[in-house]
Amino acid sequence: MLVESLTALALAGGTAVVKAAGTDAWNGLRRRIADLFAHGEAARADAELERLDHTAEVLSSANDIGSERLRQEGMWQARFEVLLEGLDASGQERAAERLREMLSFVAASTGDMATGTGKATARDGGSAVTGVRRASGSQSGPAAAVNTGDAEAEGAGSSAVSGIVNE
Repeated sequence: MLVESLTALALAGGTAVVKAAGTDAWNGLRRRIADLFAHGEAARADAELERLDHTAEVLSSANDIGSERLRQEGMWQARFEVLLEGLDASGQERAAERLREMLSFVAASTGDMATGTGKATARDGGSAVTGVRRASGSQSGPAAAVNTGDAEAEGAGSSAVSGIVNE
């Protein structure tokens, strides 16, 4: 059983795979992931590249992108967990460091993204965003909001946005 920090890292890895699919970061990330799983074996690297390409293909053609993103994130999280569980302590440490580097690469390359979000409702002077909300001074890289849900404001002083907000 993995310690909580490695489980969280596996979850973040699954999210990064889905976040990077279809972006400029994809080719760099897919090669890094294939190398991580392959342990130097070319055939295993090729198999991982095929799995990754399948993920990107499924995400680009999904009718229900929100559900498919969740499914793919869970699948890749599980793959990362199995990988980490199969390593001894020093191997886990090395793999975790490589995963952290991949996460940094994806964050720097893709920026913020929201896809297939639900409805946001603000009431009684509140605010709501279904998409990306960036606070002043936060990440300044790219941002994208695709198929974001409805945003509704009810009452004086309320605001709701579907898309990207830079505050």
